[in-house]
Amino acid sequence: LGRIPLACRSLLIEFNGIKILCETGIGAFFEPKLAERFGVQTPEKHLLLENLKAAGHSLESINYVILSHLHFDHAGGLLPTYQEMQKGNKDLVFPNAKFIVGATAWERALHPHSRDKASFIPELTDKLKNSGRLIVIPEDPLPKELSERIEFLITEGHTPGQMHTLFKGDKQKVFFCGDLIPGRPWVHLPITMGYDRFPEQLIDEKANVYVRATKEDWLLFYTHDPEAAASH
Repeated sequence: LGRIPLACRSLLIEFNGIKILCETGIGAFFEPKLAERFGVQTPEKHLLLENLKAAGHSLESINYVILSHLHFDHAGGLLPTYQEMQKGNKDLVFPNAKFIVGATAWERALHPHSRDKASFIPELTDKLKNSGRLIVIPEDPLPKELSERIEFLITEGHTPGQMHTLFKGDKQKVFFCGDLIPGRPWVHLPITMGYDRFPEQLIDEKANVYVRATKEDWLLFYTHDPEAAASH
């Protein structure tokens, strides 16, 4: 079918008693025919929620969810499983979390182009807006408890306003690549995805990121690499 294996990986950051989830993966919200179309391997299991619980983290304990952009394979995990939604459970799955998204990415989700309209979940923006827990950067200030550890970098090549999280740990800086660098094959500068809005711009953005990443020895975290979570 011309498919390649891809992960939909999230990053959990924990410091000073604060738990931040960078994205939520694809989740299990797809109706069966769409899950089959996209080759979802575990269509009835919300693996992110299962893995969090297995690692000792309750859904209620997540304080923030940072969304680089709102494509379904990065934000679908905010929704319950398809089976649960069919039974009437349509609430966002992290009941105490505040949701952080960039203003341009948010606007794109509200008013997508015909080229990428199918990449968004129509009802998700309403759920986020109605939650009363949405933080839109920079229109809303970044919470002070995050400001010393979190920095955001914006790229436009993949989708307008993709917001990358740079976490500044005591000994290591970790850069959430999102779809700028989906995995190790895309580290090579000329390689881009067919989904990318402006491939040449994305290549330039990668080059700019590498200058600082090399100088500051960042660990690059990959959302879509099926084998490696991160590399230098």
